[in-house]
Amino acid sequence: MLVKDIMVREVVTVSPFATIREAMQVMKQRGVKSLVVDKRHEHDAFGIITYTNILKTIVAEEGDIDLINVYDICAKPAIAISREVEIKHAARMMVNLGIRRLLVTATNELAGIITMDDIVGAILSMADGENVIA
Repeated sequence: MLVKDIMVREVVTVSPFATIREAMQVMKQRGVKSLVVDKRHEHDAFGIITYTNILKTIVAEEGDIDLINVYDICAKPAIAISREVEIKHAARMMVNLGIRRLLVTATNELAGIITMDDIVGAILSMADGENVIA
């Protein structure tokens, strides 16, 4: 099974110039725990902002959600994987790097996102007992 078979195609994005408050509002409205941060220009990299980034900024660093922009705290470049890769490699990458999500690319453009939950869900939904990861 390939990454493209289980990835989420509708990726929620946010401008790098949005405030943390705006990002949190988008997360709440769309029911997601992370946002892909748009490129600022053609040769820029995608970023990712998660609840963890936000909590570290607000709580640990006493940041103001109305004064700090997304680009100040997002992880950039976001780690990505091709949609044509077997999901076992995506799973290994997540485990080895200690991350829960990967951006999915096709010809170096954003095609989707895949999370640990997506992989576990695919494994559980396999009715015929095929080993998806091995």
